[in-house]
Amino acid sequence: METILSERRSYVAGTWVEGDETLRVENPADESTVTEVSVTPLPEIERAVLEARRSFDEGVWADLPATERARILHAFLDHVVASHDALVATMVAEAGQPTMFAENAQFQAGLGLGRATIDLYLSMRHEETNPVPVDDLVRGGLKLSVKRHEPIGVVSAITPYNGAIIMAFQKIIPALIAGNSVVLRPSPLTPISSLVFGQAAEAAGLPPGVLSVVVEAGSAGAELLTSHPGIDMVSFTGSTAVGRRILAQAAPTVKQVALELGGKSAQIYLPDAVGKAATGAAMVVAMTAGQACVAATRMLVPADRKEEVVEAVSQTYARLKVGPPSDPSATLGPVIDAAARARAERYVALAEEHGGKVAFGGGRPAGLERGYYFEPTVLDVRDNTNPAAREEIFGPVITILGYTDVDDAVRIANDSDYGLSGQVYGADLTAATAVARRLRTGAVNVNSGMFSPYAPGGGYKQSGLGRERGTEGIRAFQEVKHIAIGELR
Repeated sequence: METILSERRSYVAGTWVEGDETLRVENPADESTVTEVSVTPLPEIERAVLEARRSFDEGVWADLPATERARILHAFLDHVVASHDALVATMVAEAGQPTMFAENAQFQAGLGLGRATIDLYLSMRHEETNPVPVDDLVRGGLKLSVKRHEPIGVVSAITPYNGAIIMAFQKIIPALIAGNSVVLRPSPLTPISSLVFGQAAEAAGLPPGVLSVVVEAGSAGAELLTSHPGIDMVSFTGSTAVGRRILAQAAPTVKQVALELGGKSAQIYLPDAVGKAATGAAMVVAMTAGQACVAATRMLVPADRKEEVVEAVSQTYARLKVGPPSDPSATLGPVIDAAARARAERYVALAEEHGGKVAFGGGRPAGLERGYYFEPTVLDVRDNTNPAAREEIFGPVITILGYTDVDDAVRIANDSDYGLSGQVYGADLTAATAVARRLRTGAVNVNSGMFSPYAPGGGYKQSGLGRERGTEGIRAFQEVKHIAIGELR
């Protein structure tokens, strides 16, 4: 086993902090202890907020030229690169992720996202003139109308366990390049990997207070970071249930809130693309064990071919191997903990109670006595009222539904509280794209997919507020100011 990151303390305003309590980090692949990390005392989390507030108000970071911030952040990313081996090993150990996912979907994608975001920010205009009405020019004495995009202030970034590093990159790099100060709070389930950002901040010479990384075992620190008057914005990725609580906690101080929440995305196979369904189903569970908010866990196929698809998907899932990351032949690993496995079990049972059938899987795989494993599971359900078709399971479970025609497929796909992502497959690109335009969701992939620093992602409905990545992801960390300049009369 590769050596994981050695740091066990939190990074608060330029200093490393060790608390009296420790948090045991468990390896979900075998239930062993990865290590114990020091829990940040609540007063130190508040100090992180106050020092972030000071650093922003004094302009030690925000007032630097953008090119200088960019230079420091590239050095910051260089340190992350230097930590490659230990960081990837840490992600594998604390999240039970296959090495390929940790390497490609988190490390490489995160670095590419970070560097491209810096370049994108530098290419954008952050101050520009507005058209001025003739009456204001002539009678009002107005000379100039200016629109400025300025940093929002102090940002709390709260990240999930399933993509701790990539989600941190999506939040802290655009926030920092825009001139904000940030307090990062990773999930208590996977806190070790995020400590690399404290090391990088120290190595790159970020001014004290500009970036802190705090670790906690519960939620008291997160609640402070969503309610403290010194915080201007909360950026959170996680469940819709927690997102609702964050909105309530942020409301008294009217903070800006960006939320990427749950999903129950649909993948629609038009009649000329049904043969691709088995491959699309594999993508739902492979590498992530279904632990992805954008996972297209509702498969919609023509009703007269549903039986054929259920059989094909079941055969594909039968070929997938469940096992630990140490097994190079394993296609999917464990879910994060016992509660996540119990949730998958509960929804399989609910699916059956409501008339659904388990076509494949549905339980714990044989031969894996330790670790939080769950079989890739195919559920054949009658309609979209089944709980397994409506609720986010966040495990390796796919639900297959039949539709009568394209209008019915769109109706079923949109019949959801969520709207984070979606997929449409069809040989006729015009027809497939027409379906994509009708879906009420923040992103739709037609026959393909793309994760890009230049393309925004985010949710409709209860899948979230705001966007990450792209110009919209940078603007999310900025306020808009209008300056009207006229002659003194």
